[in-house]
This record gives sequence, C-alpha cells and structure tokens, in this order.
Amino acid sequence: MKIPIFAGVVLVALLTGGGAWADSQCNSPVQDWQPREVLRQQLEQQGWQVQRIKVDDGCYEVRGIDAEGNRFKAQYAPDSLRLQKMKIKNSHRGEQRHGQGPDNL
Repeated sequence: MKIPIFAGVVLVALLTGGGAWADSQCNSPVQDWQPREVLRQQLEQQGWQVQRIKVDDGCYEVRGIDAEGNRFKAQYAPDSLRLQKMKIKNSHRGEQRHGQGPDNL
C-alpha cells in the first residue's frame, strides 16, 4: 500500500519540479541564435561589466556587474536576446532582488 503512494509522490514531484530557470522561453534552434558577442556589446553599452556568458538549458546565462556595481546573473533567449530572468545582488546592502529587467537590452 505504501509503494503506490510513494510512486505517486515521486511522479508529482517530477512533473511539477524544475530548476529556477526552467520556465524560460529558450527553445529556439541553434541556427537561429545570435552570437554571444552581440549580447556582450549591448550590455557593455549600458555600462555593465560582463564576466561570463555561457549556454545553460538552451539560454545564454550572463554573469557580471551592472552599472551601479551590483552583481547580477541573467538569462537571455539566444535568438532574440530578450531577457528571461534576472537576479541582482545589491552590493551596498548584501540583499538579493529577483525580478524581470527590461524586455530587450
């Protein structure tokens, strides 16, 4: 009797679970992707320091420091370079803000 309940719990966890970035819109074919350098240039034009751009789960994941000196981690759709998610760690208070940034940087 306990095995079906356990199996049901595991199934629900697998179907509803996912990482923090799992609900992104990064599912475009690689041939439609824009170069990472284009994203880097757009961010640097806004005064951001890009430390790293890597591919993670079909998205560009960017880490760096914004124009105000805050560390950030952001996720962009590689075909449109639209911002999907962003986390900013405030360097002055040490707290973290989570949220959406501008649609397209």
